[in-house]
Amino acid sequence: MSPGLRSGQVAEAAGVNRQTLRYYERRGLVAEPDRTLGGHRLYPPETVTVLRVIKTAQRLGFSLDEVADLLSVGAHRHGRRPESGLRARAQDKLAEVEQKIADLSVIRDTLREAVAAGCDDLVACADSPCCPLPFVELTKEADRVED
Repeated sequence: MSPGLRSGQVAEAAGVNRQTLRYYERRGLVAEPDRTLGGHRLYPPETVTVLRVIKTAQRLGFSLDEVADLLSVGAHRHGRRPESGLRARAQDKLAEVEQKIADLSVIRDTLREAVAAGCDDLVACADSPCCPLPFVELTKEADRVED
């Protein structure tokens, strides 16, 4: 049997806990390891790299389903379409993040205006023409969606 790392060693080296390792194994993100005669899991050293890749991708905003898909695409490099690779998906994720940042900037600016205007009561503020909160615009948007 080839030398390998036990669950605790892999988890510690990758900076995850054992339950995370097992969860990723159940999800198919990490290959099922060999076992010793005593039943202990023995992971190849590359498992540490795979775990680090998964955690990094998650920190970049990729869901576990997206990570699984990226790992699958990477494992099947032959015949791969360019639009299915990391670069294309990173561009899509970047556009998503930039949109979230733009949305959050609008929220931040509106909240700053509400604080500066002294808004203290949502119902009273909703009827005030000087309230910076977009009650009227949100109502119009909701009406358009219902139509």
